Amino acid sequence: MAEYKLLLPSMGEGVMEATIIGWLYKEGDNIEEDDSVVEIATDKVDSEVPSPVSGKIVKILKQQDEIAKVGEAIAIIETESEATNTPEVSAPAVSEEVSSIAPEVEKELLQPIEEHHPQVEISGDLYLSPLVKSIVQQENISEAELKSIKGSGLEGRITKEDILSFVANRGKQAPVQENAKPIVATPSASAPASTITTTQGDEIIPMDRMRKIIAENMVKSKHIAPHVTSFIETDVTNVVKWRTRQKAIFEKREGEKLTFMPIFVKAVVKAIQDFPMINVSVDGDKIIKKKNINIGMATALPDGNLIVPVIKNADQLSLSGLAKAINDLAYRARNKKLKPEDTQGATYTISNVGSFGNLMGTPIIPQPQVAILAVGAIVKKPAVLETKDGDVIAIRNLMFMSHSYDHRVVDGSLGGLFLKRVHDYLENWDLDTEV
Repeated sequence: MAEYKLLLPSMGEGVMEATIIGWLYKEGDNIEEDDSVVEIATDKVDSEVPSPVSGKIVKILKQQDEIAKVGEAIAIIETESEATNTPEVSAPAVSEEVSSIAPEVEKELLQPIEEHHPQVEISGDLYLSPLVKSIVQQENISEAELKSIKGSGLEGRITKEDILSFVANRGKQAPVQENAKPIVATPSASAPASTITTTQGDEIIPMDRMRKIIAENMVKSKHIAPHVTSFIETDVTNVVKWRTRQKAIFEKREGEKLTFMPIFVKAVVKAIQDFPMINVSVDGDKIIKKKNINIGMATALPDGNLIVPVIKNADQLSLSGLAKAINDLAYRARNKKLKPEDTQGATYTISNVGSFGNLMGTPIIPQPQVAILAVGAIVKKPAVLETKDGDVIAIRNLMFMSHSYDHRVVDGSLGGLFLKRVHDYLENWDLDTEV
């Protein structure tokens, strides 16, 4: 017999900890290799941790709602083999390429791109996880305010839910007296909302963890970016004809469904290559032009929440490759199989509101991107066509697209021309395109 330490695995760049949502087995249960044993949550995604070994769970080290760091043991498994305990994971080493850079340049390159917020001084007697500390800095929460929060975590620790609840109710609370300088209000510290009255029969539904994150991100984006939305109606008759011809052949050959989304992504990628200043982020007064084209794909979940998995390096994939990547991400999103890295690094996002039968929408930009495209339902309509013999009316497949963009860096000309270019690629889709 040997004891094996089940460690919290690495979950992608920038993710250093996770919250235990719940254990799928209890102490004393036998498990098989690759069995999912625990559900975890980061600020990006919920996922499950499989066991690398078979055996019996003899000790659970991290309970529900507790926070574990990457590489930290969360359970002990008794195995039949004589394997030694798994070593604790050390911090990742800096690559030789980075370490050879001059120290001052290296320091600047390794700094994350983030908004600039006043630094809040926090004394050593308050333990905050990196995620909670980040929210504290963003919201400019003082130490006196932190001490007024009753933590619900282990040993009274302040959890992410505690800090988000405090931010949501901040304006309703009496001001905290302290000797420090007055707090400069940030956009998130908005005026208190009016009191909501309830009547008999009303149902109060607490937001779950993911809904709180979505709400926070949407409000934050509206505060950060002045949104402008442009609209266009596109004749996608050729796209519909092409897909109708290809979908059965593709499914028989690849065992995959051929949806419209790979076509939309291909058109967007080509338009980004034509207008690369859409593929940027803003850092203070600097514009960061992205090298990679990573397309976020807004996906509705069965519980009503929303998640945005990312097609990495979409410009390097064929239509067939895009179809497979999209189907894989959509399946894993709906079955809680995404990894944190699957939702990171998007540089532009597409939302298919047409899948709900909607004609158009005004999507909110996911930060730190500067634009997002919504595609509506494809509807048959009579349309005027110009022919060599004059104008005629014909039944065509038409679709509205709406493009929301950050007016700090994307003006109407760029935002509108980009949308028109996507329109042109779809409207002139080649019926002989290979998949």
